[in-house]
Amino acid sequence: MAAERQPRPQARTPCLLSTIEPFQDVVSSAVIIPKEDGVISVSEDRTIRVWLKRDSGQYWPSVYHTLSTSCSCMSFNPETRRLSVGMDTGSICEFVLSEDYNKLTPASTYQAHQGRVTVVLFVLEMEWLLSTGQDKNLNWLCSESGQQLGTYRTAAWVSGLQHAFVGDQSGQVTILKLEQDSCSLVTTFKGHTGHVTALCWDPVQRVLFSGSSDHSIIMWDIGGRKGTAIELQGHNEKVQGLCYASHTRQLISCSSDGSIVIWNMDVTRQETPEWLDSDSCQKCEQPFFWNFKQMWDSKKIGLRQHHCRKCGRAVCAKCSSRRSAIPLMGFEFEVRVCDGCHESISDEDRAPTVTFHDSKHGVVHMHYEPTTGKLLTSGTDKVVKLWDMSPVVS
Repeated sequence: MAAERQPRPQARTPCLLSTIEPFQDVVSSAVIIPKEDGVISVSEDRTIRVWLKRDSGQYWPSVYHTLSTSCSCMSFNPETRRLSVGMDTGSICEFVLSEDYNKLTPASTYQAHQGRVTVVLFVLEMEWLLSTGQDKNLNWLCSESGQQLGTYRTAAWVSGLQHAFVGDQSGQVTILKLEQDSCSLVTTFKGHTGHVTALCWDPVQRVLFSGSSDHSIIMWDIGGRKGTAIELQGHNEKVQGLCYASHTRQLISCSSDGSIVIWNMDVTRQETPEWLDSDSCQKCEQPFFWNFKQMWDSKKIGLRQHHCRKCGRAVCAKCSSRRSAIPLMGFEFEVRVCDGCHESISDEDRAPTVTFHDSKHGVVHMHYEPTTGKLLTSGTDKVVKLWDMSPVVS
């Protein structure tokens, strides 16, 4: 478990540009419109709204459309202006926005799932609409004909979807190969102890980032084919969104604790070690409390087992009384290390590789638009905030 972080002084911070507030319920998903000073939002209050910035500097709705049930997720393709909205009832409603973003025209409705739609994703290259739901099904259909092409049954309901990567409630990430009328399992990997909440794919470095309710982020090196998994610990609560800025090699993550964290990924990071098993402290050789034979032979009371986060050795509390940040291993907070490792960690090794920023609301959704350098956060306070990230993502 990560310790509470101590804020560090920072010269550069994201700049809050605007807030959009008149919602009756939480905004479940929203996107910044590229090449347009506008925002599209879908909310649990059953509304789809398109917000355009007026001469006054305020955002006002140019479209206000009410649906019959709560909106759970959305996908917007700016090239086709196609908006796909997942519903609480399991259906997906598709709309087309006019060129001036002042009119929303219904296109199609699909009954895709038996439960709430958790993720919807439009893939322009294939003209496919991918969707997942609480019914544990991943569906893909042709957006032109409306014909369902295939279904894949997952072990747990899917909470994250990015191209062919599927993250679910069990903490597992699955890679699938989707074809016109079939689906095959490529591989699965698991490193999270909580459910997967966000996925982000960098096609250049061929790296996948996954965020979880266990507060952690894992960087999976898919392209390197070495099975490398780098753990990143920088949040105190559930990770709610991830975005990778490939032009600066920085990862942006947001959490329900309200933090916006900017990770410098242009450094050489190290994998965390596997925790070693032992019946006694691997430093002082004192028995752990389940080692009855050694306790009896040595006439000593058994001790509680801990692990050094740097070397992975099983140690007692006395031999691991020190704490240290190890940023290159992903530990931006101070964590338990054995006394020997503590001595080996230099001040340079403790230099942070992230900056922490407070959004001042519990984030439930985020969207980063790299062409404008703007970040959108939606919070539990029913407010959408727009940020200029250029001071920190550069």
